[in-house]
Amino acid sequence: MTTCSTTQQWVKSSYSDNGGTCVEWAPRTASTTGIVPVRDSKNPGGPALTVRAAAFTSFVAGVKAGGFGATA
Repeated sequence: MTTCSTTQQWVKSSYSDNGGTCVEWAPRTASTTGIVPVRDSKNPGGPALTVRAAAFTSFVAGVKAGGFGATA
């Protein structure tokens, strides 16, 4: 994990709902470094999880395919 930079451009996931369970990622950082920063939008100054772009791409494909069950 790393502390979020305020200079990164964060984008809210289109899969986030309006109930406060929002995830953001920084695509510009991902395209230049191959690392995808991901954070909780409710805590923009908090830590960010960083993952390799290939792993993030596989994760997103799994979400789109319905490969993960919903949680309560």
